[in-house]
Amino acid sequence: MDEQCYALLIDAENVSAKYIKPILTELSKYGVITYKRIYGDWTSTQLSGWKEKLLSNSITPIQQFSYTQGKNATDSAMIIDAMDILYTNDVDGFCIVSSDSDFTRLVSRLRESGKMVIGMGENKTPEPFRKACDKFTILENLMTEQEPGTSKSENNHGRLSKERIEDAIIEMIIENLDSNKGTGLGEVGSRLVSLYPDFDVRSYGYNMLSKFLEEFPRIQLVKHGHIVSVALKEDRDTKAMIDAHVVSLVKKAGKDGIELSTLGNKVYEKYKGFKYSDYGYAQFNQYVKSIAHIRVEQDGTILKAKYQKS
Repeated sequence: MDEQCYALLIDAENVSAKYIKPILTELSKYGVITYKRIYGDWTSTQLSGWKEKLLSNSITPIQQFSYTQGKNATDSAMIIDAMDILYTNDVDGFCIVSSDSDFTRLVSRLRESGKMVIGMGENKTPEPFRKACDKFTILENLMTEQEPGTSKSENNHGRLSKERIEDAIIEMIIENLDSNKGTGLGEVGSRLVSLYPDFDVRSYGYNMLSKFLEEFPRIQLVKHGHIVSVALKEDRDTKAMIDAHVVSLVKKAGKDGIELSTLGNKVYEKYKGFKYSDYGYAQFNQYVKSIAHIRVEQDGTILKAKYQKS
């Protein structure tokens, strides 16, 4: 399979020069960098840090004079070049490096044309730009990866809560269970990025998704040879007690059985934190059906659980 080709466009006025090596290293993971351009007013002393990096990294500087005070002329130059490159149709994707939200519409336009867009910016980058990209990487994370002594706490700004991530993964698992499918580790990673383009395990101090997921209390990694899947973690002792309670309630109801709504209410009364979704079921009746000696039958418009001897 041919490698993907990317155009790298850097807003020098909104990104520090110290990130250039990590930027090139990170983008090289996705494919070949065929365009390397950086935009700014090179007559300004503010870009002196970048000037030292251009030749050694083969980056083409694009001069853009600041004709009007307070206006960022660099934005217009980058946008024009990006559209020119788009229409040549000789790249598979773009990497837009900026901490400025002004490129949000450009990113959307490039994606509408079927191009992959990777965004990179500092922690201060506004959310609209992050969310517009297929993948957004926080530059501080790249520095932390190269310099292990850097404090992870500096990179916490705007990151997703672990609870939100865990909830999203559980929804994926349950959705796949409804279709009798497993949930691979790779699928979890790709779908998390689709949901949250700025998701990056490095924001939480990890280099591998598998290591990051190991700390979640409600999910577990299951290995079958070289294949790693993600599944719901069962508290088997608690589940066994709840299963036994359900059997007891259904047996007491006699041959007529017990309505599922009533059964559910009684279970919730005794086990306040019970969630059938924690055991991989999208509906309460699916959970009840899984219990030995219990069958679920339709009685008119009502579902009932009845006890059956083996």
